[in-house]
Parts: sequence; structure tokens; C-alpha cells
Amino acid sequence: MRTIVVVMSILAVPAVAAAEPVGWRKYAVPETGANVELPMTIFSKDAGQPESGYGRRFLTADGRANLTVQSVPNDAGDSPAVFLARMNPPSNIVYQRVTPRFFVVSSFREDKIWYNRCNFAGRFMNCVLINYPAAEKRQWDSVVTRISNTLASL
Repeated sequence: MRTIVVVMSILAVPAVAAAEPVGWRKYAVPETGANVELPMTIFSKDAGQPESGYGRRFLTADGRANLTVQSVPNDAGDSPAVFLARMNPPSNIVYQRVTPRFFVVSSFREDKIWYNRCNFAGRFMNCVLINYPAAEKRQWDSVVTRISNTLASL
């Protein structure tokens, strides 16, 4: 009987940890006003500036996932479809949605899922780029959805 209690206690630990509240906070790109709600208890490490444009990169404490909030210049005023085509995305995209106001693309790279959403905002494309373990897809789905749905411009 004691073995069963120990096993049950161990199995309950992930459920308790997953029940901890996620501290959501709005992050705004100072130069462009692009903003998004981020789970700061998940992406707790500042990873500096993005490779291009304006914004910020964030990492999980253990480095297994990363997120970039980025405003990329769109001086030509390209539509989301044209902007995406110019990025020359890989041919193995699993999910793609393109509208006149935004695009979303997602796929797998090694053991990660990458997810990119960019909203058209005139002179800028405001984007969130997220990379997270593919083995944890179900745990990340609601987090990625909320981040994506809250991306906005001033």
C-alpha cells in the first residue's frame, strides 16, 4: 500500500506545477508601439535585442523555448502575403494562414515547433516568433494561442 501512495504522490506533482498561475504582462516595443501579452513566469530571461528590427527576445529559465517580439521595417508597404514570400519560407510549412492583415506560419525544425505571426502595421510588420519543444505541444498550445491573439499595434 505504501508503494501505491508514493507513486500516486509522484504522479500528482506535474498537475500541481501546471496549476501555478502564469504571470501575464503586456510588453510593448518602444519604437513602434507594437504590444503583446507575454507569460513572464514562463519567458523569464531577457535575451536581448532581435537580430533585426526593434523589439526583444526572451527565454525560458532552462533555455528550452524562446520568444521574440519584433517590429520589422516594411518601407515598401508590402501586404502580409508579399512580405512572407520575400522571407523565402521553407517548403515544409505545416500550418499557414495569410490574410490582408496578418500571416501565421508554423512547422517543425529538429525537435522544436516554430511559430511565427506577423501583423501588417503600415511601415512595420509586428511579429511574434516562438520556438518550443515539439514533445510539449499540448502544454504550449494555449500559451501560443494567447500570445498570438494579443499581438497588436497602436
